[in-house]
This record gives sequence, C-alpha cells and structure tokens, in this order.
Amino acid sequence: MQDMAQMQPPIALGALDGRYRGAVAPLTNYFSEAGLNRARVYVEVEWLIYLLDNNVLPGAPSLTDPERDYLRALTRDFNSGTIAELAKTEAVTRHDVKAVEYYIKNRLEAAPAVLGETSLPSLHEVVHIFCTSEDINNLAYALVIQAGIQNVWLPAARALKNDLLTRARENADVPMLSRTHGQPATPSTIGKELAVFAYRLGRQIKRVENTEYLGKINGATGTFGAHIVAVPGANWFEISRGFVQHLGLTWNPVTTQIESHDWQAELYADIARYNRIAHNFATDAWTYISLDYFHQNLAAQGSTGSSTMPHKVNPIRFENAEANLEISSALLDTLGATLVTSRMQRDLTDSTTQRNIGVAIGHSLLALDNLQRGLAGIDINAEKMAADLDGNWEVLGEAVQQAMRAASIAGASGMEDPYERLKELTRGNRVTGDQMREFIKGLNMPSDVEERLLALTPATYVGLAADVINYVD
Repeated sequence: MQDMAQMQPPIALGALDGRYRGAVAPLTNYFSEAGLNRARVYVEVEWLIYLLDNNVLPGAPSLTDPERDYLRALTRDFNSGTIAELAKTEAVTRHDVKAVEYYIKNRLEAAPAVLGETSLPSLHEVVHIFCTSEDINNLAYALVIQAGIQNVWLPAARALKNDLLTRARENADVPMLSRTHGQPATPSTIGKELAVFAYRLGRQIKRVENTEYLGKINGATGTFGAHIVAVPGANWFEISRGFVQHLGLTWNPVTTQIESHDWQAELYADIARYNRIAHNFATDAWTYISLDYFHQNLAAQGSTGSSTMPHKVNPIRFENAEANLEISSALLDTLGATLVTSRMQRDLTDSTTQRNIGVAIGHSLLALDNLQRGLAGIDINAEKMAADLDGNWEVLGEAVQQAMRAASIAGASGMEDPYERLKELTRGNRVTGDQMREFIKGLNMPSDVEERLLALTPATYVGLAADVINYVD
C-alpha cells in the first residue's frame, strides 16, 4: 500500500475536517486556531484603545480616528498572511499570546508608512500592558464561543425545532397507535408526538439563548496587583468592568489567574441536553421508519442503501445523527467536567481542553444537519398507521374502564370492578371492533355514555392531541 505520508494534498486526520467538512465549515471561523488568534488580536487592540480613550495611562497620547481605524483593521483584515506571520513568530516565542503581542507591536512600527505622522510607534509598551495571557485568552474564548453559538449552532438548533413543529402542525390530526413499553397503547397523533420533541428542544434553546458569557481582565492572580502599583490613581474595578462589557460580555470580578469557566460548563450541559433530546428523536424516527409509519422519500434522501440488497433504503441520516450526537455529548460532558477545576490559582489543563470546543460543537452541528435532511426525506404513512389502529381495538379498554368509573361516581349501578372486567376481555387478547361494541352494549351503561363509547374507534380515541400542539411556540 502506498505510504499515506506521501499522499498529496495533506489528508485530514478527523472526519469533521475531512468527510464532513462541508457541514461544519462555518464553525472554523470561530473555533479554529486562526479564529482564536483573530479574537486575541481583537481583544489586545480593543484593550489598547480603551485605555487610551479613557485616559487611564498618565502621559499616554490620545488616538486619532485614522489611528483607531488602522488598529481595528488588524482584526478586520486578518487573513492567511496574518496566520502565517503569527505561526512564524510563535515558532520563536513558543507562546501563542506572546506571538499576538509581537504581531501588534510590529504593526505599530509599520504604521507611519500607512498613516504618515503618527504616535502609534510610541505605544509599543501599551500593548498587552497589565495583562496576563489568560486575560486575553478568556476574553477571546468567550467571544468566539458566543459568536459560534449565536451565529452557527443556534440557527441550526432552531431550524430543527421549527421543522419538527411545522411537521407537527401539518399532521396534527393524523392518528397513530402509541407504543408505551413497545406495546400497543392509547392512540395519539403523529403531529402531537413530533410536537413533544419541538417543545423539549425549544426549552433547551431558550437556556442556550440566555447564556451569560463571562470575562475577566484583572492580572496574574485576579488582584490587580501590578495595576495598583503602576497606576494607583485609577479605578481598576470600573475599568475592568467597563472593558469586559464593552466587548459584549458579562464581567466576572472574582477570579484566580483564570476566569473559572463555570459558564462554559453550564452552556455545554445545555447543549448536551439538547443533543440527547435530538438523539431521542433520531431513535424514535428510526423506529417509526422500521414500522413504516415514516416512509422514506427516495429522491429526498438521495441514498443508495445497501451495497448488496437493492430493495433497501437505509435510515442513514438518523443513524449518522445518533452517533454524532453521542460523540458530541461525551465531549461536552468532558469539557464541562474538566474546565471547572484548576489547581490553586492556575494550571494549563484548560488550554488543551478548550481547543476541543469546536470539535464538540461540530459533531452536534453535523448531527443537526443530518436530522433536518432526514426529516425532510420522510413522508407520513397515514394508511399504515390507520391499519395498525384498526387491528388494536383492545386499546379502547382504557376509555371504557374510565367511563364506567365516572358513571359509577355519577350514580349508575352495575359498574363495579371496571379494571378487572376490561382486563379479562383485553389482556393478551386481540379484540375486534364487533367484540368491543358487544362488550359495551352488555354493560347497561347510561344511554348517553353508551352512545359515546359505541361511536369511538381507535382512530378517534386521540383526546385533545391536536390541541396540545398549540402550546408549542
């Protein structure tokens, strides 16, 4: 076999960067190393501008509008050349944040060639002043996670929930035999069952939407020690608060060297919970396909099926989603468990851990893409569901029993032991419509109750299932 190391172009190690890259590519804008470095540049530049615009540093010059624009262009124009320069610098510094610091300082030195007369070269020592690397990193991570979730993951999560709700409303009145414990049970509608998933997913979406993205900028151990020694006259609590809020984040005033990452653990738990609900839908959809309640649309699925059995169309969208949701949830659980712990005032376990955030979110995004495509590729087989309902008249036993109890409470005689009488008729037995109606006629129920029960069929025994959908938004 050819040596894989000799193959060109370079081969992706992981499935997300290889086979499935098209489905998850938008996340690379945020969770890639380049995306993180762009955010670091942004935080460093904004910190420099914030300090100067608020006159925090005695003797420092004020910035002109062209100078601010030049500085902010470092983020705006971040490109492959920037990535290459940062990588080259980091190869020397062996420190990623230090490479960003030197990159900005180099741009200050180059400013006169663009702006003419400018004070930017004199700001060399303002870059990264009063910052430990984690001051930059925690804010950069908060920004990329916030943007990645809000711009990529949440739209996909909402789209699946909305697709389910649309299908639920379209099929609100289509009756279906329920299968509690896998056994025939009180009928529902397929619309109501889809609405259950839309409602559950919607609750988790709201939790993710309400996430607080925390940030800190308070020095090497969270004490503002160097700040007070160097510039004792400044209100460093308010400067820190103002800057973090300026970035669109929630200020955390009480930290060690690191922001404690508790908000990340909370977010990942919510996304993992969404994943597991979506996983529940994937397995139910797979089961409905096996029952032929969901009929796969060959054109929409675009699937060959089995390589040897031409009659088959495999439910691969739901199976793919199931597996990727499990991978995502496992990674998210690990992230949440690891990130909330740091030895004493700082250890580096979070550094490697956080580099896997994009992988965890990527597997979830891939799964949501598959679930949407799978859902779009099925047709509801109302005829099959109707046939199953007509073959299970015994499910009306619950309705008859409860009607007998209510009639007894209302004063009707002869309604004793309703559960036992229905158990004798139905348990372990298939009951036909004629048998059920004969049983009802022999109960001597009040005429209005008997008439209501005789008119009932498994297909009409769905209660208020269609109205339940109205409670999902």
